[in-house]
Amino acid sequence: MEKSFENQMNAFADRALAAAQAAGISPAEATYSLSESFSVRVRAQKLEDYKVSDRFQLTLRGCWHGRIGTAKTQAMDEESLDLLIQGVKESAELIETDEQDEILPPDAHYDAVCNYSDALDAVTAEDKIALAMRIDDRLCAADARITPDDTVVSTAGEVFCLRNTLGLHLSHSSNMIYAYASCLAREGEAASTGFKLLWGYAMEDVSPFDVADGCVKDALDKLGAGRLPSGARRVVIRNNAMADLLSTFSGVFSADNAQKGLSLLAGKEGTAIASPAVTLVDDPLMPWGMGSCPFDREGAATMSKNVIDGGVLRTLLHNRKTAKKAGVQTTGNAAGAGTVAPSNLYIAPGQAPLDDLLARMGDGLLITEVSGLHAGANPISGDFSLLSRGFEIANGQIQRAVEQFTVAGNFFTLLQEIEGVGSDLLFEGSPIGSPSVAVKAMSIAGE
Repeated sequence: MEKSFENQMNAFADRALAAAQAAGISPAEATYSLSESFSVRVRAQKLEDYKVSDRFQLTLRGCWHGRIGTAKTQAMDEESLDLLIQGVKESAELIETDEQDEILPPDAHYDAVCNYSDALDAVTAEDKIALAMRIDDRLCAADARITPDDTVVSTAGEVFCLRNTLGLHLSHSSNMIYAYASCLAREGEAASTGFKLLWGYAMEDVSPFDVADGCVKDALDKLGAGRLPSGARRVVIRNNAMADLLSTFSGVFSADNAQKGLSLLAGKEGTAIASPAVTLVDDPLMPWGMGSCPFDREGAATMSKNVIDGGVLRTLLHNRKTAKKAGVQTTGNAAGAGTVAPSNLYIAPGQAPLDDLLARMGDGLLITEVSGLHAGANPISGDFSLLSRGFEIANGQIQRAVEQFTVAGNFFTLLQEIEGVGSDLLFEGSPIGSPSVAVKAMSIAGE
C-alpha cells in the first residue's frame, strides 16, 4: 500500500471530522479503508483473466439533534465533504427510534497483532503471473488422466482506520496471498474433479508444487467412487468439511441473532450445548490470522475468548449495542452497520491425528466434502441435509471412495455427538476453521 495515499486518507478524515464539529455534529466518527486486490487466472497454459482493483471508502457518523446519522463517500474532495455533512444531518433526522449506537472514547488498552507482510506487498504482478503459470505447468505434466481447469493466484490488502472526536485514533493493515487449482481426472468411464487451495503471507506459503500436487491427488483419490447403502454410521468429518459446517451455522453464536429470535442459543449461556470434547474459540488476536485485528468496527478492544468451553456455552458474540441489552460487556465483535460477526472462529484442536481418529472409529465413513450448504441447511433450526462425498472406512483404513450420498442431521445435535477432536486444525481460505472430528453416528441416505 502506498504510504502517500494513506496520508491523504488521514488528512481527509481530519477535515471531515473538523467540518462535522463546525456544523454542530458532535461527537463525530470517521471510519475509512483502502483495499487493494490483484487476481490472475491461467487455463490451458494461457493467461485468461487479469484483474487489479483498489477501493477507498469513508463513512462519517455523528450525533445531530440527539440522533446518530451516517453518510459515505468514495471521493476525497470539497464537494464530498459538503455532501457528507448534509448526509449525516438528513440521515439523523429520518431516525425515529430512541435506541442509538454510541460514539465512545478509546478503550484503555489495545493488544498488538500482526497479519501484514511487507515482503508480500513487494511481490510484483509478474511474480504472481509466473506462479500461476508454474502451477498450471505442473498440472499439465502430472498425469495422463489429468486435465487442468482453473489456476488462480490472488493477493488482497487493506488499511482500515477509525478515529473520532473523543480521542480515538486506530489503524490496522492486513494482506494475504492465496492460490488454488482445479482439475478433471478421467479413467475409462470414471471421472472426478480435484481442488487445492493454499494461502498465507509469503510466496513460500503457496508453493506451486503443493498446490498442483494436492489438486491432482484430490482428483485421483476420488476416481471410481462407489455408492453407499443408506443407514446410520459412525463418522469422521474431515477438517475442511467441518469448517464448512461451522461457517454455515456460525450465526447462531451472534447475540444480535439471539436477541432477534434467530438463534436457538438465546439465554443458553452457562449451559452445556456440546460434547465436553468441544471448545470453540474466537481469537481476533491470533498471529497471522485472516480475521485478526486489535479493535472491532466500533473501536472496542478485541479479545480472545472461548465461546464454548468444554461443551458449555460461555458467551455469545456481542457488539456494544447487544451487550448493553444483555447487561454484559462487548466481546469486541462489532462488524459494522450494527452487525456482529466472529473473527478467527475455530474448534480447538485435540491431540489425535486424523489417522488415529479413523483407527478408533474402526468401521464407518470419512466425510471429506459437503455441498448445497445454502439450500440444504437451515441456519436457525440447525437442520441440514447435504450432498456429500468421502471414503468408506473398514478396520480404521480407507477402503474406497464414495459419492452421491446425503448426510442429514442437526448442527446442535452434531456438537453434542462429537466424541473426538483431531489435531489437524485447518483454515482453508477462511477465518473460520476446524480440525477433523469424530461423531458417534449420523444418518446417511445412499442407495
